[in-house]
Amino acid sequence: MKVAAIIPAYNEGLTIGNVLDVLVRNRNIEEIIVVSDGSVDDTVRRAAAYEGVMVVDLLENRGKGGAVKAGLDQTDAEVILVLDADLIGLTGAHIKSLLEPVTKGKALMSVGIFEKGRVATDFAQKVAPFLSGQRAVRRDLLENISNLDLTRFGIEIALHGYVEENEITTEIVQLEDLSHVMKEEKLGLWKGMSARAKMYWEIIRYVAKIDINDH
Repeated sequence: MKVAAIIPAYNEGLTIGNVLDVLVRNRNIEEIIVVSDGSVDDTVRRAAAYEGVMVVDLLENRGKGGAVKAGLDQTDAEVILVLDADLIGLTGAHIKSLLEPVTKGKALMSVGIFEKGRVATDFAQKVAPFLSGQRAVRRDLLENISNLDLTRFGIEIALHGYVEENEITTEIVQLEDLSHVMKEEKLGLWKGMSARAKMYWEIIRYVAKIDINDH
């Protein structure tokens, strides 16, 4: 079963190397696709420095859903591993635990939850585990999400809603000692809070569209 990793990245030049260092050494992953989502920093240059890594450079920001769709269009892999580009502490064991439920046929999707990483990021994922950006998904499940490229930050909500509605088997995976860089750390307190508010607004807007269409 062919596995491809898709890494959506928006201005993650400082951290993307931490993720790619682990992925390029993983024998279970046949393709690694970094999608720079309109980045204006050195994300593209840093990702392109890794042998065997495909870089898709989107000139305009499409949001996470659009970035994942752009990566999906570049591969025929049956299983897609989606990881954030700002992870701290990623290991091969984390990747294995995410992939195994899907590659061994136990579930069509696995969702990774931070555990024993940092208090702030652990707490956020415990409150809303369906918003986690770390997951392995069967390709056909992703292809069944209508307008995937328009979901922006709502991609996790779209996946959660689809598997709930269709009673699709999903496995929650604990990712010990893993966390990510928070927006407030990347951008400073006020810009980070603004970016976080924008992300939540896009999620709420996507959910609202679903509710309208359902009625």
